[in-house]
Amino acid sequence: MEEFGRSTNAVMRGEVEPGPTMGSSGWDLPSRAIQAVSPIPSTERIYRHRLPVRISHWLNVPFLIILIMSGLQIFNAHPALYWGDQSDRDRALLSIRPMQAEGGDVIGVTTILGHQFETTGVLGYSNGSGRAFPAWATIPRAKWLAMGRQWHLFFAWLFVINGLIFTAYALASRHVTHDLVPSRNDCRSFGKSLRAHLFLKQSGSWHAKGYNVLQKITYTTILLIVAPLIVLTGLAMSPTIDTAVPWLLTVLGGRQAARTIHFITCFAFVGFILIHVIQVIATGFINNICSMVTGWFTVKHVKCTSCSVERHGK
Repeated sequence: MEEFGRSTNAVMRGEVEPGPTMGSSGWDLPSRAIQAVSPIPSTERIYRHRLPVRISHWLNVPFLIILIMSGLQIFNAHPALYWGDQSDRDRALLSIRPMQAEGGDVIGVTTILGHQFETTGVLGYSNGSGRAFPAWATIPRAKWLAMGRQWHLFFAWLFVINGLIFTAYALASRHVTHDLVPSRNDCRSFGKSLRAHLFLKQSGSWHAKGYNVLQKITYTTILLIVAPLIVLTGLAMSPTIDTAVPWLLTVLGGRQAARTIHFITCFAFVGFILIHVIQVIATGFINNICSMVTGWFTVKHVKCTSCSVERHGK
């Protein structure tokens, strides 16, 4: 009897394959014994993203891609960054350019705060062409500054309009205060959320029903700091805006300082997009995409009938 008890417990723990079990009249109760410990899957559908959020999200996908690539085209016309109001090649914070090496070969060199790095094939010189960013990273691919500016300006206004509409909705619907601004309880779970993101382990209904603290901090920073800053620095580089609002350049530290801040915030967006895409893929690509298309996120629960433990999976 003691041996039978040990065998039954082993089956329940999943350590051995379930076999026939002894009933009151012999080996005649295998199915009922197995059913007692078998998991029962169930599916829960959670309405995760409202329609205005989904529309704004998908509009920003092409807007940001075109803005970044056309912005790199503009940067290629003068591939250096400075601080203040004047440009001085000898005091550049960042420069990307082709240079001739001692052997006569042309190489790409990136200089950051006076420190030089060879970046041939990626930055400075690639595919036999001397340009800061390669052709595949710019719109248009050819060196065409005027067209790059037209693309950039047109989609910048679309991005601003979309952002204003979303911000108005987020404030009116209290999406900002209810869903984006971290609460005190959220801050207490910062360590747990950080570990989940680092190890790409986010699952279950607790993850699906709302943003975690890292997501809230990131989205709030992008919405309230990075996006307004990139728009303001972009406007500050316009002579028309400078005439109408002359104090804006003063606040930002000068025309070249505004250009540098604009470049930095651009790559803050790039970093955010890359991390966002990695997280989407790692935590269930199809499910995440469907939730951003339809609004509904699916969570699969697997509950063991012999215990109160519930496992979650996407």
